[in-house]
Amino acid sequence: MVKHFLSLASFTQHELMDLVEKAQSFSHLLQTPEKIPPLLQHKIIANVFYEPSTRTRCSFEVAAKRLGGEVINFNPENSSVKKGETVYDTLKTLESLGVESLVFRHSDDHILEDLKSAFHLPLINAGAGKHEHPTQGLLDLLTLYQEFGKLQGLKVAVCGDIKHSRVAGSLMVAAKIFGIKIYLCGPDSLRPLSTDSMIEAADFDSTLPEVDAVMMLRIQIERHEGLELDAKTYHHQFGMNQRRQKMMQPHAIIMHPGPFNRGLEISDDMVEHPQSRIFKQMHNGVAARMAILDWAINRKGL
Repeated sequence: MVKHFLSLASFTQHELMDLVEKAQSFSHLLQTPEKIPPLLQHKIIANVFYEPSTRTRCSFEVAAKRLGGEVINFNPENSSVKKGETVYDTLKTLESLGVESLVFRHSDDHILEDLKSAFHLPLINAGAGKHEHPTQGLLDLLTLYQEFGKLQGLKVAVCGDIKHSRVAGSLMVAAKIFGIKIYLCGPDSLRPLSTDSMIEAADFDSTLPEVDAVMMLRIQIERHEGLELDAKTYHHQFGMNQRRQKMMQPHAIIMHPGPFNRGLEISDDMVEHPQSRIFKQMHNGVAARMAILDWAINRKGL
């Protein structure tokens, strides 16, 4: 049976914890890369990104290479897409050439659901549409687990453009699985409605003293038409800065999936503040994606 990695919702709590722990073991091994077993030796992974990416694409490439695999970085701008080739035909071509997995990003909300039954190799959702980013979700769970030694019972404030954030989408899926309380903060127009008891709208400043982590999100200007945004006003109302950091508990951490807009949703001095785990998240992206590739390609565990 083909094991696609499309949504955290397709996993049980036990299965997701197995992946978190597998990622944790890879995180330790990354400190001594020469000891990493070549689990993907002679395997070829294709990064197929129809949207721009830095962290996700590069971390998948590093993850595959750390495990001994080889990577094809497909660029639609220099391909037969310019001649009218469909997404399906592009992916079928890569499958026919013998790649072992397709790491896929696209703007369409439903494209993976339409494609998943057509392929005999694992499809990995690297951010399709605006609903979920499950590999980011796994690295965020890993970051929280490393920090607190547990996931159940944690409280996380999410602030920013939640409505258009697939990162927030996957975090909310994980919250339901693990019993993480999520507080949705930010402009009313950018907060989705929630009927789940673990997810509720909240005032940002009132929530800060109560939470274990704050996930800051950028305003996704590319998904808004005609958006007029005053950076100074937005930062005053919803930005992470020194004033708000001092409202947090000493053990609480600041997170951000990147890319971040300094001076808009987060001030320059908060990016690498002692309570920030932003670059730790990026490091964990390699370990999490190593775990996902090993699981998807080698058919092990879970």
